[in-house]
Amino acid sequence: MHSRMNESEGEGQAPQSRPWYAVYTKHQHEKTACELLAGKGFEVFLPLYHTKRNWKDRTKVVSLPVFPCYLFLRANLVRKLEILQTPGVFWLVESGGRACEVPSSEIEAVRRITQSSAAAEPHPYLQCGDHVRVRQGALAGIEGVLIRVRNRYRVVVCVNLLQKAIAVEVDFTMVERIHRKGETGSLHQREFGAGALLSACT
Repeated sequence: MHSRMNESEGEGQAPQSRPWYAVYTKHQHEKTACELLAGKGFEVFLPLYHTKRNWKDRTKVVSLPVFPCYLFLRANLVRKLEILQTPGVFWLVESGGRACEVPSSEIEAVRRITQSSAAAEPHPYLQCGDHVRVRQGALAGIEGVLIRVRNRYRVVVCVNLLQKAIAVEVDFTMVERIHRKGETGSLHQREFGAGALLSACT
């Protein structure tokens, strides 16, 4: 995880009450942009995951962005121009000319996953499946979609604005299904093929 926090903006709004925004960066400039924005006093969050890369003479563990070309920033947009003038930054993710807020709950879920020791990696965005909540452990309270890959279970947490997601390995016994209107039964009462999504999209 790569994160910088600074509450020195002094814009009359409590730092923790400011919304989060998604910043779109140049390819492979996420870390540079993050450092520069943090140096300007912004609170910045760049989720990273660890993966192995094989070279001719060695294998190296590297840290890569969970969401390539994106980072998150908490700020008062009176400083929007200063943000956009930062080297490596293209734009803020917007709709109708207005920057879109990213729910703090999604930021916190991704932060907790990347700060934990659990194995995590990027995952395709999901819109359907068995919605679960982690009941205990370091990730208790995190909600997402449960999938099974080669007899291992993962909870996929989505950032809906970006339509991107991160998957983290979990113990199946530590999750509980979140029942929604019209749904019945439990995870243990359903049968699924090996390697398949626990609930297929239709």
